[in-house]
Amino acid sequence: MFSNKARILVLAVFVALLVFFTYKQVLELALASLLFIVLVIVDYFRQGTLVLAAKHFHDKDYDGADALLRQIKKPEWLMDKRRGIYEYMLGAICLHKQDYEAAAEHYELASKFPLRSVNEHVAALVHAANVNIRLGKYDKAKECLKEAQTKEDKITARMKAVIEKLEKELK
Repeated sequence: MFSNKARILVLAVFVALLVFFTYKQVLELALASLLFIVLVIVDYFRQGTLVLAAKHFHDKDYDGADALLRQIKKPEWLMDKRRGIYEYMLGAICLHKQDYEAAAEHYELASKFPLRSVNEHVAALVHAANVNIRLGKYDKAKECLKEAQTKEDKITARMKAVIEKLEKELK
């Protein structure tokens, strides 16, 4: 939940505490400091700056969200659920910037990872299909819509209407 600069500052504090407690030979507190150092580092690799990016994304600050998402150097190391959200947000940001190729790629990747709900999963597929239609990749769009329809019993009426509209466009 930290930015990378805040994470470095917290690590510096815990390293200083580790050195101080080791010097004073208070091993229990030195080990606790070491544990906190490990937790901050693991959190960096498992979640990154995704929580802060999501806040910017929901506030429609796409540039801030993009900057925070770009701080994640190895997105493949994120937890699977976080990776889906990462790809979904990056797809939306690319769509906002009208980079349709990248948006389609990110939405397709997001659909391969677990998201918060079935509707978000279907939304990622529908966005991917819509972008692929814009790009003239009708086969990929059909694949995305076909996969979205497999979850038809769990999606909202609005999402069903969007799927039907996209199917009409494909015909």
